[in-house]
Amino acid sequence: MTLVEPRTAVTVGPLRTVPNHITAIRTVISVTVGVAAVVAGSAVLLSVAYGIYWFGDVLDGWAARRLGQETRAGAVLDIVSDRACTAVLGAGLVSLLPDVAVVAVVFLLSFLVLDTMLSLAFLCWPVLSPNYFYLIDRRVWAVNWSPVAKVANTAGVVGAVAFGQYRLALAVAVALVAVKLWSAGVMVRLLDRDDRS
Repeated sequence: MTLVEPRTAVTVGPLRTVPNHITAIRTVISVTVGVAAVVAGSAVLLSVAYGIYWFGDVLDGWAARRLGQETRAGAVLDIVSDRACTAVLGAGLVSLLPDVAVVAVVFLLSFLVLDTMLSLAFLCWPVLSPNYFYLIDRRVWAVNWSPVAKVANTAGVVGAVAFGQYRLALAVAVALVAVKLWSAGVMVRLLDRDDRS
């Protein structure tokens, strides 16, 4: 069920679920390996940490849907855990490649602040997670949480950096800021429209 019926009946769901355990484990391992990469100055360890983060992020979402264990608590845990992993791995990337500092600042501010606020805004409506925001507004969902948007929002910047295309990475990061700002404007109007502000 994607919508919870009466507004007062919105529950967070059980916390002890398989996907939440996956989220917690992938976060601890990714952050730990990411910190080890910074200490060792190792691009290989940093790549492994990114791999653990991305694989775990896909796996927890798949498990939640497959096992019927999607919950609002799980969605929030996933959002917060993504930010923890991204902050550590972004710092690790800058420590290994100081030339990407400007890209990292733009991307991290966008992801850690704007995207976090947008992602948590689903809590204002009776939906389980941002994955179902198309029930509220298809345009905002399409550019932020559709499968294509999820890949593009992070992989675009990281991929460009991985291939040494720092100007392209900065252009993608700036474009993401523009998308997030537009989405925030729409979100404010939606909150007013639905009397949830």
